[in-house]
Amino acid sequence: MKLVFATNNAHKLEEVANKLSGSIELFGLNDIGCNDEIEETGITFNENASIKSHHIWNKYHLNCFGDDSGLEIDALNGEPGVYSARYAGGHGNHAANMDKVLEKLKSETNRKARFRTVISLIWDGEEMFFEGTVEGTIRHERSGSGGFGYDPIFQPDGYTITFAEMTMEEKNAISHRAKAVEKLVAFLKDKQPTP
Repeated sequence: MKLVFATNNAHKLEEVANKLSGSIELFGLNDIGCNDEIEETGITFNENASIKSHHIWNKYHLNCFGDDSGLEIDALNGEPGVYSARYAGGHGNHAANMDKVLEKLKSETNRKARFRTVISLIWDGEEMFFEGTVEGTIRHERSGSGGFGYDPIFQPDGYTITFAEMTMEEKNAISHRAKAVEKLVAFLKDKQPTP
């Protein structure tokens, strides 16, 4: 059974493939010869994830899923949200994005935030959503050199260190993406024929 993940991010592909067992084969966009730039024009995580999965389903008619993730900060009314990767302008300028967040929160005492991932799965033409979140707070300054994005300023609840100070294994055990992927995998396991 073939399943396409609408991404070329090798780390994301590996993370999901490791959790899938049995008869489901996972493919990325490169594997199916899709070189399209799928533009995320939605204003919610659900919409952006859905744009990716529908693009693949409509063009290839393969079971597939897409995801979208971001950081939501309570004091900023949920910003940066779907604009997390391009919050300070250019796409993926992590340092500038963190600077903007820290500047906006400078005199703010409420530093509650969460990372959210939404997965849109299209299975036999039917769309389902799976969501994962991890609650935490925004630090006053960066700490740690691991991870990516906002990891150096995000401290998950129950921990005294940031995502950027954790090992990849520690972060993946509690991350928003891991939680969403676990729900996806639980659904897919029911779809696999029993040996």
